[in-house]
Amino acid sequence: MLTLQVIRREVQGDVVLLTLAHSEGIALPAFRAGAHIDLHLSAELVRPYSLCGDPQDRQHYQLGILKEGRSKGGSLAVHALREGDAIAVSEPRNLFELEEHAAHTLLIGGGIGVTPMLAMAAELHAAGRAFTLHYCARSRAQAAFVPQLERAPYAAQVQLHFSNEQRLDLAAVLTDVPAETHVYVCGPTRLMDAVTEQAQTLGYSSGQIHQECFSAEVQTGGSAFDVVAATSGITVKVLENQTIVEALALAGLKVNVSCKQGICGSCLTDVLEGDVDHRDHYLTDEERADGDQILLCCSRAKCGRLVIDL
Repeated sequence: MLTLQVIRREVQGDVVLLTLAHSEGIALPAFRAGAHIDLHLSAELVRPYSLCGDPQDRQHYQLGILKEGRSKGGSLAVHALREGDAIAVSEPRNLFELEEHAAHTLLIGGGIGVTPMLAMAAELHAAGRAFTLHYCARSRAQAAFVPQLERAPYAAQVQLHFSNEQRLDLAAVLTDVPAETHVYVCGPTRLMDAVTEQAQTLGYSSGQIHQECFSAEVQTGGSAFDVVAATSGITVKVLENQTIVEALALAGLKVNVSCKQGICGSCLTDVLEGDVDHRDHYLTDEERADGDQILLCCSRAKCGRLVIDL
C-alpha cells in the first residue's frame, strides 16, 4: 500500500484527470502499460482504475475516471477528491500487458476505455514500435484526452472517430495492417464484441486479440450451495441471491474484493473440489475449462458443495 497525494485535478466533461505523487517526491513503483491501481476510497470502498500516464514517469501516476450515471459510490468518491487530498493506493498490477513481439499493434479505445491505451501508446512510442491508436467517442465535445492526443509526440499515429462525424470502420482498420498484428480493445461491451467478432472473421487468432472490461453486468443469483473454506475451516451456505463473498463475510471471513463484477481478479481463489459456474470476465476459456479457479465476487457452484483454498 502507498499513500499518495493528489497534486493535480483537471475536469474534461464527465471525466476527472488525477495526477498522484508521493508527498516527499519519492519515486513510485514502476509499471508497464496496461496496469491499474486500486484506490482505497474508504474502508469498504476499493476500486481499480487504469494508469494512463507515461510508464517512464516514475514520479507520477495518472488516472482518468468517468463519473458514472449509475455509480455505486466509486466514481462519485473519486470526483469528490481535491488537490492536496491524500489517498491510499495499491502498487500497480497488470492484467493487460502488451505483446513485445507484435509486428504491429492496434489500440482501440471507446470512451473512458481509452485510458490504458494512452499508456500503451507512450510505451510503444518510446520503444520505437509500430502502432496505431483509434479513439472512439460519441462526439468531440464529450471526448476527454483529445488535447493530450493532439499534442502527443505520437499524434500522427492517432485517429479520432466520433459518432456524429466519422465512425470507426472496423473492417478497414483490422485489414490494412501487417501480419502478426495484435489488437487491444477497451470500452463498451458492444465495441469489444464487435472488434473481437470482426477480427476473428478476418482470421486473427485468439492470441492476437486482447481486451479489458471496465464494467460488466453479472448475474449472481442461483440455487443455494455450500462452500467450504478449507484453510480457514469454515463452511457456509450461499443463498439464492447471495454471493460467496457475502456469505463468507457473515461467517467472519473477509475476502479482498475490488470491482465486484468479475473483472479485476482480486478475489481469484483456487478450487479444491466441486464444479464451478463461471460468471466472470477475467478467466480465459482454457482457465475456465480447467475448473481449478473461481472469482468469488460473482461466480457460483454447479454442484451442492464447493471446496476452496481459503
